[in-house]
Amino acid sequence: MRHLLIFLSVCWLLFSCGGRQNEALTKKSSSGKTLEVLLVADKGQYYGATRDLIDSIFREVQPCLPQPEPRFDIVNIPVSSLRNAQMFRMHRNIVLCELKKGNPDKVYIERDKWASPQVVASIEASSEASLRDLLRKYQGAIIDAIYQAEHQRIINAFHNIRNVELMNRVMEKFGFALTFSEDFAWASEDDGFAWIRKETKDFSLGILVNVTPYRDEKQFTPEKIYNRLDTIMRRHVPGPADGSYMCTERRIDPITRKVDYPNSPYCIETHGLWRLQGDFMGGPYVHYALLSPDRRTLVDLVGFVYCPRFNKRDYLMQVEGICNSLKWEEKEP
Repeated sequence: MRHLLIFLSVCWLLFSCGGRQNEALTKKSSSGKTLEVLLVADKGQYYGATRDLIDSIFREVQPCLPQPEPRFDIVNIPVSSLRNAQMFRMHRNIVLCELKKGNPDKVYIERDKWASPQVVASIEASSEASLRDLLRKYQGAIIDAIYQAEHQRIINAFHNIRNVELMNRVMEKFGFALTFSEDFAWASEDDGFAWIRKETKDFSLGILVNVTPYRDEKQFTPEKIYNRLDTIMRRHVPGPADGSYMCTERRIDPITRKVDYPNSPYCIETHGLWRLQGDFMGGPYVHYALLSPDRRTLVDLVGFVYCPRFNKRDYLMQVEGICNSLKWEEKEP
């Protein structure tokens, strides 16, 4: 196989420099549904083994949800449609597969190329085999970039209808801000803990915030994280039935990984399922265990969803966005 010259340009910062932000503000708003990917590939490329690989990456069942839901929804158009119609270039998440003899076998991941916020992953391959190799090698980077863009869209949308009083209360208690829309409310609090939630007739979204002193790296091991989660839930989130309380579902293994988190030197992300001990409720959760910039405080952020009648993927993305909106209080030097 010919040598692959790979150029991966992931121009991605959730809170980018001022020049980049000003440039994005001048562009039109991106379109598309939550976790929808516009796959730009001609019929000659989107078929057979290549299509199977693309679908296995983007349409795979998202782990740690109670019912099977795809990671992304795919809309396929040919390359000519992207070039000739501006409305397609306004889409929020674009994966462009260009297959042509002599292509350099490169992957570019660009932010806000035609609209804002937007991710455009361009794959320039010289053969079907090269295209599949590039997809396998950089699928993680592409998915992470799309997820970060989705988080930022949630933050931007909530900022326009933000609950300033609630955000100030979080800042006063913890020394950092989280972005909440106006339909979230303060549920309960304790020393170093708060529960903020949104309640509707069809679903419930919750954010748990817990801060403790940082002691050592053992606090970031999976078993310590799971045990701490159970303690936080059992102590602070009671169920509707007498004696019932929230806990993690240990019969299905959570998925834990190290992630880059804005303005934190270290962060572990966990996806799993929660349930009520002593009752019949449950759903997905996402948890971020992150270290403060001064390395003195361990912050646990938990976003959870209860939605028995509908799909939960997009609601989970909302609480992920809130958890990724954290901004530390600026302290005088």
